[in-house]
Amino acid sequence: MSSINYDLSKIKSFIFDIDGVLSPNSIPMSPEGEPMRMVNIKDGFAINLAVKCGYGVAIITGADTENIRKRFSRLGVKHIYMKSSIKIHDLNDYMQQTGYKPEEIIYSGDDLPDYHVMKTVGLAVAPADAAHEIRGIAQYISHCKGGDGVARDVIEQVMKAQGTWMGEEAFGW
Repeated sequence: MSSINYDLSKIKSFIFDIDGVLSPNSIPMSPEGEPMRMVNIKDGFAINLAVKCGYGVAIITGADTENIRKRFSRLGVKHIYMKSSIKIHDLNDYMQQTGYKPEEIIYSGDDLPDYHVMKTVGLAVAPADAAHEIRGIAQYISHCKGGDGVARDVIEQVMKAQGTWMGEEAFGW
């Protein structure tokens, strides 16, 4: 039984911000000043499973490091919007390219740049430690903090509700 108060049978696509959602709020810096993000392995598994099962998955982030593109491309994500200064433009591009409607999309964000996207999609999700304003508009607040399984939480709930979680695709990378 899902703890999300939304008709999960409508969901066809997941979109995630990176910093504060798929990685923790604190990011170590390399000696060269480059951010070195940590990622959650269970998030990665769930994202890859969603892709293999035919769900749309996208990344919309203000970050601009090649490691992000490499990580999520390897998981099968084809729509990766980096250096996104106005995220609603990238959401609109994604919907135009894929044909998804707002009510078919979950967006997980944690801070003010995510606000307009979260107000547009069918289901807005926030990590437990998201900014106050974002938690205030989220229809679902994950029990997980950013970087600690937010993607796994929402993907698992949707796929279980749709009967796709324990399919054959789940038992391998």
